Amino acid sequence: MTVAVETGLWQLDPTASTVALHHRTMWGLVTVKGAFTTLSGRGEVKPDGSAEGVITLDAASLDTKHTKRDRHLRSADFFDTDHHPEITFVVRSAAAGPDDTAPITGQLTVRGVSRPQNLTARIVRAEAEAVTLEAEFTVDREQFGMGWNQLGMMRGLTTVNATLRLTRSAV
Repeated sequence: MTVAVETGLWQLDPTASTVALHHRTMWGLVTVKGAFTTLSGRGEVKPDGSAEGVITLDAASLDTKHTKRDRHLRSADFFDTDHHPEITFVVRSAAAGPDDTAPITGQLTVRGVSRPQNLTARIVRAEAEAVTLEAEFTVDREQFGMGWNQLGMMRGLTTVNATLRLTRSAV
């Protein structure tokens, strides 16, 4: 089944969207999970079927359900939210692919450091007025200046899971 997404401007619905992460810590014995509670975004589907857009996360909104850890994640050891309040993912190109997939080429910016990020999203629902995408990808946090690793506790990649619902924009 291949779905078609309507041409035009789209706005992220933050009430129906989530961006979460999980990372194995304590030498792989514990998985820390969290979600960003404040996010926004927009995009455009062009007449040729290609798309571009941006998703913005409030870095300080990451909630792991552990207040002390959340404060540490906001510090200069990790997200440094006082100096870098936003995390952005700019979609440079996307288009519907086979089997309701959408290969995406973009740029992820964390802590003021930008790196290319390619991923494949899955179009889980497409209607005239709304589209929902799901994606999972990994990020090497050290590439973004988050090298804090006391006693070697935090090795490996961070996994990001996103469910994004976009609605047709009036403007």
